[in-house]
Amino acid sequence: MNEYIGIVAGILLAGGITAAMLILSSVLGKKNPTPEKLEPFECGKEPFALPMGKMAVSFYLTAILFILFDVEVIFLYPWAIVYRELGMLGLAEICVFIGVLMVGFVYAWANGALEWAKHRD
Repeated sequence: MNEYIGIVAGILLAGGITAAMLILSSVLGKKNPTPEKLEPFECGKEPFALPMGKMAVSFYLTAILFILFDVEVIFLYPWAIVYRELGMLGLAEICVFIGVLMVGFVYAWANGALEWAKHRD
């Protein structure tokens, strides 16, 4: 149990710093709402229209792919370093992990995330 004390302390410290920053910014921050500050902001220009209709999911699917491969690399590298010590249980666990990631990949593929020509304007 002693090996988890550092992890718990890190989580508590990160949460405490985050909460302190949020509270201090809301208490100490200047509050001067003006009509200009409350208007929608779009790239330094006046918005030309309200967002209506369906939004393209291309950005969402690209984000899914990025997270998918990012998480895969983050977890596969340490596993590859110690895979001999893990034995068959480690191999089974990584197969389940890759299987879950493949579900996300197949979902993104089925929704056209890899068809870049389709998403061009």
